[in-house]
Amino acid sequence: MSKSSFSRRKFLGTSLLTTVGLSSIPAFSFANSSNALSPEAGKVRLGFIGVGRQAMGLLNNMMRNPAVDVIAGADVYEIKLERFKQRVAKNYTDQKRTAPPLTVYSDYKKLLENPEVDAVVIASPDHWHAMMAIDACHSGKDIYLEKPLTFTIKEGQELVKAVRSNGTVLAVGSMQRSGANFQHAVRMVQKGNLGKISEVLVNVGTPPHPKPYDLPKQEIPAGLDWETWVGPLPDIHYNEELNPPISLNPEQNEKVWGAWRWYEETGGGLMTDWGAHMIDIAQWGIGMDRNGPVEVVPGTDSSPLTYYYGNGIKMHITPFDEGRQGVKFIGEKGWIKVSRGQYDTNVSACERKFSNEETGFGAHHVDFIDSVLMRKDPVVPVEVGHSSCTACTIGNIAHKLGRPLKWDPIKQEFQDDFEANTHLHYVYQNGYKLT
Repeated sequence: MSKSSFSRRKFLGTSLLTTVGLSSIPAFSFANSSNALSPEAGKVRLGFIGVGRQAMGLLNNMMRNPAVDVIAGADVYEIKLERFKQRVAKNYTDQKRTAPPLTVYSDYKKLLENPEVDAVVIASPDHWHAMMAIDACHSGKDIYLEKPLTFTIKEGQELVKAVRSNGTVLAVGSMQRSGANFQHAVRMVQKGNLGKISEVLVNVGTPPHPKPYDLPKQEIPAGLDWETWVGPLPDIHYNEELNPPISLNPEQNEKVWGAWRWYEETGGGLMTDWGAHMIDIAQWGIGMDRNGPVEVVPGTDSSPLTYYYGNGIKMHITPFDEGRQGVKFIGEKGWIKVSRGQYDTNVSACERKFSNEETGFGAHHVDFIDSVLMRKDPVVPVEVGHSSCTACTIGNIAHKLGRPLKWDPIKQEFQDDFEANTHLHYVYQNGYKLT
């Protein structure tokens, strides 16, 4: 591994970070641990499902770990599979490692049938997350699943069941939990250094909610199985912004992120795209990351979308200060602001400076591999990913219905509200079934 990369030993201190207790967060440390496994103790053979822009970053990070071999990939777009093969080969060449045989598939289920694959990295569009991950659980594969966990709340409930009933290690790609500045912010809040917390401001970007799909229809390019890309969704016509094109000669990668994120038919807007990061940190800080709000009130021209929690804390979805996506915890003694690469507070007991290495996210991917080898829950297990995703989704539902909604975070349903509960899932089309 390069000098700038995390070694598996150095990261173990953070990979042991618990997500359950309010006061059990250990000090952020890169200290060596005698419990760490050496790379020679075992390899994790990875397959990638979905090999677009996000997967390319994950591939580079995962392959820095000497305990990882990448042996398979699956996608519905032929040219992206070809790029995947080239990137894998280049990583092995650059690291002077011997490359194992690599197999690619147009059907992810064929990849899951490969007995040589130990674990999968799923970086598909959100509407495929649940089915792919549940199939991986039943196939005996461990999973690194991109955030947000699922497209619907019902899908998240079923995925939690599948993970636990199959003994699967599933890590959610909410990598901010592995950043020292976010960990320190949460630690200070939970230790009471801000005093009693009254409210939390969360900026996910503007506008936060998805919009109706309005892109013009275009001709489907050669090599793209658009029917399979659409999968269980109602009929969605092709536009290249949903699956951005690339070229290999000359090489030209995606110029934008897949725009499926921004439309209500295919994604959750900034509420789920950035909310799965920032709302996740907010709920972690106030001890609600395995629970959730009890009410959500949609925003108006004069007030932000607001969540109410059973512990009396309010969370507002609103830009603040410099406008970066981030979280601001406000207590009786002062505040803490935290965002990517930044940390600030007006409370002296909470002050700390961070190096670039500490605020990076390479540790998150090392934690997943450690978790697979050690058979332990990762920093962000499935229940936490589901809770964070649920909070994002009920915010979108309240916005769509235009009225306050009472939520039961234990039963995971709206209270006495049939109409709202119809939005917990949708009817799969084209013969697909969730379980």
